[in-house]
Amino acid sequence: QVQLVESGGGLVQPGESLRLSCAASGTIFRGFGIAWYRQGQGNQREMVAGYDNALTMIYADSVKGRFTISRDNARSTVYLQMNNLKPEDTAVYYCNTYPARAALWGQGTQVTVSS
Repeated sequence: QVQLVESGGGLVQPGESLRLSCAASGTIFRGFGIAWYRQGQGNQREMVAGYDNALTMIYADSVKGRFTISRDNARSTVYLQMNNLKPEDTAVYYCNTYPARAALWGQGTQVTVSS
C-alpha cells in the first residue's frame, strides 16, 4: 500500500526553481511530522526540510533561504519550493515522516541541476 508519492523533479539550470509535491495518505498526513529528504550520489540521505509533530518547520542549513516547505491540508500534500538551485542540490528527493520510517521510503523524484 503506497502511502507517500513524490513528484515534480526534473532537470534545471543553476539558479532556476522547482516545486516538489508529496501526496500522503490522510493517516500519515494528520498523525506525523513530514519531511523532505535527499540523497545525492555517494552521499548519505539527509533531511532537507520538514514539519515536526508540532508543525514547526525545520530546514537544513544548506537550504535555508532557498527552499520553502508548505502543506495543503485539504489535499494531504506537502510541497517543497526550491529556488536558486545549485549543482550540489542534485539528488533523489524523498518524502517520509519525521523522524523517517524505514517502511515508507518510496521511489523519490530526481532533481538534477546542471548547466
